[in-house]
Formats: sequence, C-alpha cells, structure tokens
Amino acid sequence: MDNCLFCKIAAKQIPASVVYEDDELLAFKDINPAAPVHLLVIPKKHISTLTEVQPEDTLLLGKMLALAPRLAEEHGVSVVYGNEGAPTRGYKTLINSGPDGGQVIYHLHMHIYGGPRPWRGMH
Repeated sequence: MDNCLFCKIAAKQIPASVVYEDDELLAFKDINPAAPVHLLVIPKKHISTLTEVQPEDTLLLGKMLALAPRLAEEHGVSVVYGNEGAPTRGYKTLINSGPDGGQVIYHLHMHIYGGPRPWRGMH
C-alpha cells in the first residue's frame, strides 16, 4: 500500500524504535503508549485487517503470537511465578479489527501491553 503508515515503517521510510525484526515481522515501540510497555508487532506483508487473513497466512499469525512472550520477557513484563507459585507481572495482546473493533491504522498489527497498572484507556 502506497500510503500505509506501517508499510512505510517496515520499508524504513519512516523511523521507529524497533525492538525486533526478521524477514516477515517487525516489532517497535508505540509512539503514544497506553502502558509502560506498549509494543506493536506487524507483518511486513500488507494485510489490512484480521478479516483479510488468508489460509497461507496461518504460520505468519502464529509467528506473531509466538513472538509476544519473547518480547514480554525482554521488556520485563513476562509472567513470573513467586516462591508460593502465584503468578506476578504479565502482559496483554490485542488485535483490533475494523472501526467498531477500534482499528485506526489499516495494516494488521498486534499490540503488546505490559507493566504496572492502571494503563491508560484499558479495561
């Protein structure tokens, strides 16, 4: 897409604070974070919404989701278990789809939110 913000970020036409990159995915810090840790994971391939995902994109979606725990650990928000076995810390993943789903940029992306709560605008 010629005018897609995230395609331009993936093409290095617009700078971003990149925290992960491979041949298919790019992850970077959100410029308007809603939580102490707020990352975005995008496929480099343009897919407008989750609705447009095709069967051949299944592995790409799995790779996006599998990246979340790694990034959460690297940013200090992964789930850890205390001496009593109770979980502490944690993070949230979110994919918005369409206007009623809260999507603002029409390039598939997954948010990773974490850190001490409350988070701005989060339920």
